[in-house]
Amino acid sequence: MNELTINRLCKQFDLDKEIIEFINEKEKLILNKFNKIDEIKEYNQYKVINAMQECRLSSTDFNWTTGYGYGDIGRDKVEQIYANVFSAEDALVRPAIASGTHALALTLSGLLRPSDELIAITGAPYDTLQKVIGVKGDMSGTLMEYGVKYKEIPLKGNTIDIEEVIKNISQDTKILMIQRSTGYSDRRALTIEEIEIAIKNIREYNKNVIIMVDNCYGEFLEFREPTEVGADIMAGSLIKNPGGGIALSGGYIVGKSSLVEQVANRLTAPGLGKECGLTFGTTRSTLQGLFLAPHIVSEAVKGALLVAVVYKELGFNVVPDVNDLRSDIIQGVQLNSPERVIEFCRGIQAASVVDSYVIPEAWDMPGYEDKVIMAAGGFIEGSSIELSADGPIREPYFAYYQGGLTYEHCKLGAMKSLNNLYRENLIDISRML
Repeated sequence: MNELTINRLCKQFDLDKEIIEFINEKEKLILNKFNKIDEIKEYNQYKVINAMQECRLSSTDFNWTTGYGYGDIGRDKVEQIYANVFSAEDALVRPAIASGTHALALTLSGLLRPSDELIAITGAPYDTLQKVIGVKGDMSGTLMEYGVKYKEIPLKGNTIDIEEVIKNISQDTKILMIQRSTGYSDRRALTIEEIEIAIKNIREYNKNVIIMVDNCYGEFLEFREPTEVGADIMAGSLIKNPGGGIALSGGYIVGKSSLVEQVANRLTAPGLGKECGLTFGTTRSTLQGLFLAPHIVSEAVKGALLVAVVYKELGFNVVPDVNDLRSDIIQGVQLNSPERVIEFCRGIQAASVVDSYVIPEAWDMPGYEDKVIMAAGGFIEGSSIELSADGPIREPYFAYYQGGLTYEHCKLGAMKSLNNLYRENLIDISRML
């Protein structure tokens, strides 16, 4: 970074020069890791291009209908392309799917029936999904209220406890659910290889149980996706990785056609399935976002790596660690106090391009048990592939950083977050000398 840029950062972004120099110095420790990230980006970029060409994407596919959405060729083309990209038989990709949680809830409610059993084999799922299942909160319409049975199998040494999973499968077990991403936990994301090993071993014992993957935050982090290593169905959000920061809304479900059909019947109605559902003209932005996604994800991963090395060098526990294989875009930093979590998130907000002047506060966010602070100043509200950070105000006080459409923006986020901690005397200054 040249002196001209440093001076601009100090003057226009109110940064202390010591912070900029510290981060520039620590950045040197990870530059050699960028080549591997770029290799994965290149592979996935060609995968997406090939899918669009194989499916004969046409300019006329960006047209859309009204009313019921009958004959929406753009909608059908989007789903054909998604199925191709994720090596699946079929896909359901709709702007009406409100979030990743909605996509997961839709999948579970579409496949499970009363007395069926759901087993979460990666421990307790993400906070919002626990309320969908019914193990937390007092919401109506949960899976358990409809007679679905539920169990959790904790991870063993950060990997799926295959022996315990097999031991717990019964004649009522319908779905085994894998959460790839860390969520609000202190573990790293599961790698595709770990998921593949688990699926292979489970299949040797039971060929019929449905293996479902929550793929939120994990798309395009590796050369392969869960549906390429045996997962029957998976779901995710378009305002995370695959939307590329451009998709306005939506979620996706990909997998075996018989399973996707059941989920489509839940989304609309039996007899309507995938044949109905207006896209509201989102086809172009959905596909353009998918086209950009491999590149955008690589920028976000580089940013996460920078945050990891900066805070590790300051003595904080970071998950994943700097040398870990990354399988989602989330970087957890154990800050050990609520004040640090709050100032970290306020720094990310101050680096945002939208609502940079807003000061985040922890609040009782719907779907969460604890107060949550969220920094999110993106072009798309709630888009966690854009520069963002959040965390529940609970021990051991992790802040979860994710996203960034460009590496430079990620770097600014790292500088602003650290600058906040520095000015509030919340970090050990001696480690920066």
